[in-house]
Parts: sequence; structure tokens; C-alpha cells
Amino acid sequence: MNKIKISALLLTAAMALSACGEKASEGDVAETKEASNTAASAASAAASGDGCSLVSTKDESPLMIKATADDSEHAKTFLATCKNPYTKLAIEAKADYDALIEAKASAKGDEMKALKAKIKENVYGKGKKLYGLNNCTGCHGGKLEGVMAPGLRKQPSGGQSQFDNIWVYPKDATDKGMFETIAGGTMGNTGGLYGPMFVWHQQLEGHTGSGLTTDDILLTIAYIRAEYAGEGPKPWLE
Repeated sequence: MNKIKISALLLTAAMALSACGEKASEGDVAETKEASNTAASAASAAASGDGCSLVSTKDESPLMIKATADDSEHAKTFLATCKNPYTKLAIEAKADYDALIEAKASAKGDEMKALKAKIKENVYGKGKKLYGLNNCTGCHGGKLEGVMAPGLRKQPSGGQSQFDNIWVYPKDATDKGMFETIAGGTMGNTGGLYGPMFVWHQQLEGHTGSGLTTDDILLTIAYIRAEYAGEGPKPWLE
């Protein structure tokens, strides 16, 4: 009789332990599923552009820009969060770029090749090159001083108009706002001093030439931020 009771107790204990194991396993599965769903949601937001709701500077209509297989992780981060990772990198890289250019002036042979390779990979240098290659200089000036379009350095005083010292579109004080302005273009400012800006993002209808990628625009913005000479808050660093 005692043996039967002991066997029954052991069987009950084994069943209890088994049930606990099942619950623990179910909990682990649930946590894994939750983590997977979170990652999937972030990837989906970047892919659809829903994470960062981009709108046209012209009329506030949605800018349907999605992440692509060719986009860098920085571009995907921007499309998911509205934060441009290149900005701080370019600001930090500017001093290195200037030093590399100075060293390149007297370098030769293998040293020259090594310096060129470093210049090519410098984030500030990439943005500066894109700014020049896409003829931004023709309107905004080779030193961002403003020619047929507002200056972008935003020095406290001087320039050809007040728009060389303040943003024509206040939203451009944020990287999201400036991205929207470059990507989707503008109608021109209401005062008539400056004309419209072209559509640049290659995913948008009517873009200029072959258009620019999300990375191209973000790197260009990062270069502009690194050259900023204005006063007051710098929302792009927040």
C-alpha cells in the first residue's frame, strides 16, 4: 500500500515538473516571437517608409519613399526614425578631411594613393563630392554662400538676402525637413525672390536626371550641416 502511495506521489510530481517545463517553453517561444515581431516591424517600417512619415514641402502630400536593397543601414535608419546618422559622422569627419587634403598637396606615390583612398571613404568628403557632382553649386554656391538660390551655411550676417541667414522653409532646420525639401522639391518662396527647386529623389515622379538615392541626399545634408556657420539651436544634433 505504501509503495502504491509513493508511486502515485512520484507520478504527480513528475507531471507537475513536466507542466512547468511546458509553460517555460511556451514562455520562451512567446518571447522569441515578440522579439521577431519587433524586428520585423522595424524592417517593415523602413521598407515602407511608414516609420518616418515624409511629406512634400510643396503641398504636404505624402512622399512615398521606401527602403531598397541598395540602401545602407544609415538610410534605413533614417526612413524608420527620421534621424540622419550621417550628420554627426560628417561633422566629426570634417577635421580629418581637411587634414587629408592638406597632406595630399605634398604627397607622392603610395602615400598619395593611401590618402586618396581615405578621402574617398570620408563621410564629409562623400557629401561634399555629391554636392558638387549634382551641380548644387550652380544655385547654392561652391561654398554654400548662395547664388541663384539661398545660401546654406546660414552665417549670422551678410549674403545677398535675408535667406542667406535664415531658412526659407523653417522645416529645413531638421534633417527630416531638409530631406523632404530636396527629395520632393519646392514651389519657390512666396516672396518670389527664389524660384522652385527640382524634385531629386529617384523614387519620385518627375525627378531630375537619374535622380538621387536616399543615401545620396542624406550625405549631402550631412555635408551642409558640417558647414553650418549660423547661430542658435542645431536641431539636427538633437
